[in-house]
This record gives sequence, C-alpha cells and structure tokens, in this order.
Amino acid sequence: MDEQRIGRIVIVGGGTAGWMAAAALSRFLRNGYTTIELVESEEIGTVGVGEATIPPIRNLVDMLRIDENDFIRRTQGTFKLGIEFVDWTRTGHRYIHPFGKYGADIEGVPFHQFFLKSHSLGQSDTIEAYALTAVAARQGRFGVPKGSQFPLDHWAYAYHFDATLVASYLREYAERRGTTRTEGRVVEVERRGEDGFIRAIALEDGRRIQGDLFIDCSGFRGLLIGDALGVGYEDWSHWLPCNRAITVPSARDRAPEPYTRSTARRAGWQWRIPLQHRTGNGHVYAAGAMSDDEATAILLDNLDGEPLAEPRLLSFTTGRRREFWSKNCVSLGLAAGFLEPLESTAIHLVQMGISKLLALFPDKRFDPIEIDEYNRIIGATYDQVRDFLILHYHATERDDSDFWNACRNMAIPDSLEHKTALFAGRGRFFRYEDDLFSITSWVAVLLGQGIWPTGFDELVNSMSDTELADVLTRMREAIAKTAKGVPLQQDYIDHCCAAEATR
Repeated sequence: MDEQRIGRIVIVGGGTAGWMAAAALSRFLRNGYTTIELVESEEIGTVGVGEATIPPIRNLVDMLRIDENDFIRRTQGTFKLGIEFVDWTRTGHRYIHPFGKYGADIEGVPFHQFFLKSHSLGQSDTIEAYALTAVAARQGRFGVPKGSQFPLDHWAYAYHFDATLVASYLREYAERRGTTRTEGRVVEVERRGEDGFIRAIALEDGRRIQGDLFIDCSGFRGLLIGDALGVGYEDWSHWLPCNRAITVPSARDRAPEPYTRSTARRAGWQWRIPLQHRTGNGHVYAAGAMSDDEATAILLDNLDGEPLAEPRLLSFTTGRRREFWSKNCVSLGLAAGFLEPLESTAIHLVQMGISKLLALFPDKRFDPIEIDEYNRIIGATYDQVRDFLILHYHATERDDSDFWNACRNMAIPDSLEHKTALFAGRGRFFRYEDDLFSITSWVAVLLGQGIWPTGFDELVNSMSDTELADVLTRMREAIAKTAKGVPLQQDYIDHCCAAEATR
C-alpha cells in the first residue's frame, strides 16, 4: 500500500489561494513522506480583489492554530460584522446584511416569522434592530464578548485584511512547516500518455518538477486545469453581467467601521473595505454599459480619502469550472472560478476547496467516486453563491439605467426562482445541503431588496398580539443594551491587535 501514498504535492501559483493551500496541507500532512512544493513567479502579479471575508474564515484561523490578534496585527486587519448595501433596492435606501442571527426562534418557529406578523400589525422597527451585530456595527463597535445566552450567542464576525500581507503570513507559516517555495515561470505541462494525468511541469529555466498531486492556483488562466487538462468553464455573464473592476487604495479618513460597504452605481457597484492604515476600494461594472474611463472617474470621485496608488483595471468572466478536480489536479481560487466579491465569498471558496480536499484526500489511484463527490460539493456551493448574488441584482426597484432595467427583468435560475417565490408567499425558507448562507443571510437580502411576503406562518398566531409586542420589545431592549457594552472597534484594536505604523 505504501507505493500508493501521495509523496509529492506541487502547487502552481502563490497568492492567497496558493499559500492557504500550502499552509493547510503542511499543517495536516505531517506524515514524514509527503512533500509540498509551491511554484510561483514574482514576474506574475496576483489579483487581490478580495480583502473582506465571512465568518467561516475563523475556522481556518482555528484550524491552523493561529493567534487571531497576531494575525490581525500582521495583516493590518479590522473586524467585520456584516455588509451594508447602499442604493441597491432604490436610490437613498440602505440595509445591513448582518452576521449572526436575528432575534430568537420561538418554539421552533424562525424569528423572522414573528417579525413579519409584527410588521403587518404596523410595527415600525426594522429587522436590523433584532440583530446584535447590525446594531453594534452601526455604532462602530466590536469586541469578542463571551456568553452563551441571548443575544451574545448570536455574535459572529469575520475579518477585513490586506490580501498581500495574508499571503506573506501564510507563506511564512507554511515554510516553517516544510513547504518549499520555487521561483519560476511554468512554460510546459507534461502529461502521462496512458491516462492523461499530469506527470510534471517544466519551468522557463529548464527545471522539471514532478508531482503526484497538482494544485492549480494559477489565476484566471487555469494553467493546469484549463490549458493542460481542457476542463471547460461555465460562463454566468447572462446572470451576473459585470466583467470589469477598477481597484485603488485610499487614505483612511476616520476610525474603521466594522463592516464592508457596497454602494450600487449606474452599471455596477463600489466596495469600501476599511483596514487599519488604509481603505480598500473598487468599482465593479459591466464594460458594455460603461467605459473604463467613466468607471474610474466614478470610483475616484467617491473615495473617502486621497488615493494612494494608480487605479488598477481587472477583467474577468463570472462563472466556474465544469470540474474543479480532474485527474490528479485540483483547482483553487481564480483557476476554479470567479464570483464577484459582493458577498465576500472568494476566500471562503478557497477555504472550502481545501477543507474538502483534506476530507477526500486521495492516494495515487485517485478514486473517481471521491473526485465526483468533491466536484458535486464544490459545484453546489458555487451555484448557491451564484444565486445569492443574482438576488441582489434582480430584486431591485431601480429603473435609472438600462443596466438595472435588464437586471430587474432578466430570467433567473429555477433554483433562485423557487426560493424567492416560496419566501414571497408566507416567508418560508429552508436551507439545503451544504448551503453556505444562513436563513438570516437570505432574509436580510430578501427583505432588504424589497421582497416582502404577503403573509406569515400560521404558527405565530399561537402568541397573542400583546404577547408578541412584549416579547419583541424585550428582545430589542436586550440587544440595544448589550451592544452598548461592546467597545468601539478602534479601542479594541488599539488594545489588542494594532498594526505597526506604516511609512
């Protein structure tokens, strides 16, 4: 059996995806016979469009046994309690998609059902008042409160960070655990004649690197999964038409807010990600509806501080590989697919790809059943994220441009059509297997984007209107009181994880 063990893993491409893979594999494959080599070229830049994350990133930090405060300090990071969406539903409207949960479920009935009944009775509070993270975010507060009772049991958070610094941090982590870094540009991929598996890669200087398992982190090109193995790409531009992004860092002009901001523009949207020493900004747009010069001008005109670099243009096609694992090659990051950073899922998709690879780690026989299972799970996750992103574009009242009119009137996937129709009736929502987004996430965006059910669950009528008003009042008061006890994020950072000043 020993001859079937994976002895050499070769990761092609660095950046966040490559070094995340190297860090995780070096942490768990401490078996004495598996080596990990990462090949990257300093001549090839990395795409760092994602500096915001979602709460599962904390699982990676825990899994790698990384000290959170050290990680935040070294990556100039801040904390994130949710995402604020501005002008998406209509101009002048805003809402927060919070982490954690809304309220508390009552006798097995989801909290939002009670909120819907209260709203039908004329209650004017928004659902944000029932999310501790949303209330704390609006006040600029963050901490790591300890407690297992409502509402502290609903506290959840993620990170904002400098993606380049994260890659450096994880590189250091992986190299300390035996990962070898090789500088070089891949110019050829050698495949075995008998089964088409990848045998080796050749570098520009003539070196040849053999491997048993190859991980493609080569970016949009997909050097191994696409160019060499010919795995196709599903283009989702008809649902998610944005295909350009202009990015630029800007000077910080205020204490960083503990949330990401997404502001809808005429033909796309703009992100704002606050870090300790700068702010990350980008404008995602459809090239067919707006020129690059106009998109750049819109971005620069809407910065909160002075730009710190020249704007950078990125082009992409939204979609995913038809297979993420083919033969002895697994693709991660941009090589696997691209979903715009509207809900900060890019790094999570890498993380999930790595965790499922570890769960289905192969030997040299590369069991097709295990490969199929990996592709099924990762494919379903991409599809679910796709639907969630489409919801933001499709459920809108905006009619101020051809772009938004097209988004509002486009045909959507049957899976999303079913979810929205079910919710629009009596607020029903059910999570499916491995669904990344919680009921809270879906309810936040469905209500935030203006999809209000015409009714609510009959089971909430077991509580009288007076009892309902009393329960909701006590929930709101408990959340408001708890939020006031959370420190300001800047104070927390100054005390626990302040980065060194940059020049």
